[in-house]
Amino acid sequence: MMEKYKQIKELGEGSYGKAILVQERGTDKKYVIKEIRLYGVTEQERQDALKEVTILKTLQHPYIVSYIESFHERGNLYIVMEYADGGDLSQKIEAQRGKHFSENEILHDFIQLSLAIKHIHDRKILHRDLNVKTFFLKSGDVKLGDFGISRSIRLYSFNV
Repeated sequence: MMEKYKQIKELGEGSYGKAILVQERGTDKKYVIKEIRLYGVTEQERQDALKEVTILKTLQHPYIVSYIESFHERGNLYIVMEYADGGDLSQKIEAQRGKHFSENEILHDFIQLSLAIKHIHDRKILHRDLNVKTFFLKSGDVKLGDFGISRSIRLYSFNV
């Protein structure tokens, strides 16, 4: 399946793998592939990686980075996601250093962030890593991404 994509550049690397900017061969479509090493990890870490795919598949929303597909190959799990070409919120803040954001811009971004968070909470999902590096920018919109350590909430009822 990786042959379907041409690697453009590595975007970042973490403890379990890396994020790669790719272009789908034969098209001009760009995606981010999260490559997660499955060898040398505990069974719990393997299950956590697979859980991320399960969660991403259920989250279609305009302010959440879209899941495209996933596959296993060469001992790795690959998760293909929408590419937000505007960087992340930390880069936007850094670029604005020394200048104020307009009230309208803050309100615009805040509403989108709130709607994304409401969407995942309505589905009983906790992100567990909300920060300026997990909100991505695309075409003027803010999109929540990086669900690597998110969890489903189990609700228990207690009789008092």
